[in-house]
Amino acid sequence: MLIVRAMGGLGNQLQQYALCRKLEAIGREVRLDTSWFDDQAVQVGLAAERELELRFLDPLPYRTASEDEIRGVLGRLWEEPEHMAHRIGRKLHLTAERFFEEKEMYHEEIYEMDNRYLVGYWACEKYYADILDILREEISFPRSGNADTQRRNDEAVRQMETEESVSVHIRRGDYLDDINRGLFGGICTEAYYEKAIACLRERFPAAVFYLFSDDTAYVRERYRGAEYRIVDWNKGRESCYDMMLMSRCKHNICANSTFSFWGARLNARKDKIMIRPSVHKNTQICVPERMKDLWRGWILITPQGEVL
Repeated sequence: MLIVRAMGGLGNQLQQYALCRKLEAIGREVRLDTSWFDDQAVQVGLAAERELELRFLDPLPYRTASEDEIRGVLGRLWEEPEHMAHRIGRKLHLTAERFFEEKEMYHEEIYEMDNRYLVGYWACEKYYADILDILREEISFPRSGNADTQRRNDEAVRQMETEESVSVHIRRGDYLDDINRGLFGGICTEAYYEKAIACLRERFPAAVFYLFSDDTAYVRERYRGAEYRIVDWNKGRESCYDMMLMSRCKHNICANSTFSFWGARLNARKDKIMIRPSVHKNTQICVPERMKDLWRGWILITPQGEVL
């Protein structure tokens, strides 16, 4: 059995789910461990508290790991084994052959593993590129319980279908916090967005850009004109509908954010253009040919506004 830990926000959770489905597709028995969301101690110091947002979507076909299954893979974990809710996030007593943590962008060796507990975000497109059509069928959004939200989203989808619509995700918010600035800041610069928008305008002069951001004051000031439309009504638990709306645009410009990566991935159009930054984190060294292999079909743009 393989167990994949679920953690982080919705984009990361979808990647962990997608990895489970990929491993199942090649014949592995897989479980998803969702206990990270039950242990508030592991979230101390996070810029934003997280909850299991997969449950906000239509039901997905994954099996949740039980405590007995986790024990069966990892063995005895804690000096105080009665505190099973704390098994991940603090000091672990694990043997190297049972626990595998993501260190690189892509680990091909996981396909040969068994009886392992896998920890990582698994953002790389190559992990599940060959099952994206299946994932698009499985990952769907229920109708909102808020009639006004549903009406506005329905209207936006209808409008997007009549235009050369482009989603633009501009994530600022928690990326400006001290915790995250050093790791994620300075990647999706104004030069990055200027080049990305110019690439779409060159191909589609009548393109309309739908702006998704956690800093609407900034985007209202920065992007003015009839070609820009700000989506600002999906809040709180309903923010997942922003991902749905991104997927309904004809093309996608992403931030260094797995949330908008999935907005682009769930876009089922064969002729779509997907743009992402050349790196996700400042600790990452970009090797252009390697990135192009791992993210096939994507346009990669550097923080300096250069297309790779």
